[in-house]
Amino acid sequence: MATSEIATLGGGCFWCLEAVYDEMQGVVSVESGYMGGHVPNPDYHTVCTGRSGHVEVVQVTFDTSVASYRDILEVFFAIHDPTSLDRQGNDSGPQYRSVIFYHDEQQRATAEQLIAELNGDLPRPIVTELRPATTLYLAEDYHQEYFRNNPQQPYCTFVVSPKVKKFREKFAARLRHS
Repeated sequence: MATSEIATLGGGCFWCLEAVYDEMQGVVSVESGYMGGHVPNPDYHTVCTGRSGHVEVVQVTFDTSVASYRDILEVFFAIHDPTSLDRQGNDSGPQYRSVIFYHDEQQRATAEQLIAELNGDLPRPIVTELRPATTLYLAEDYHQEYFRNNPQQPYCTFVVSPKVKKFREKFAARLRHS
């Protein structure tokens, strides 16, 4: 019997993370949304001001018999820059910060352990925040499966596509079998 778990991650634009996790073996679903702020029911324009406190996140539901929480985090740390404060590439502001919203103490401990291991391998310290998960506000419908639905859009071509390519190359063994 399959058991599912949820991971909620912010690492820049949610389109990038969603596109990668959509291709990962063991992932059941990926939803883009907003978490961690103080404004109820935020929308994209409110979050983009950087003043709502929310982060663009993906909520990844995965089958623990196929992928572990650590597997999910290893991909997360490989496909974004966890040493960059409040920005990923040209996307800047607190809504693009690197953050892991943990759902229980085991997730928090796993994330802390992996951060400690990776910190020695990177040129700068990891600035990824660890915060308890709060309410997920789903992003607008047009943000869901954005890369899948708009692969030729310039942002997708120049920003999302290279991250998907990196995932495919680095984690070939974790690719979903079609």
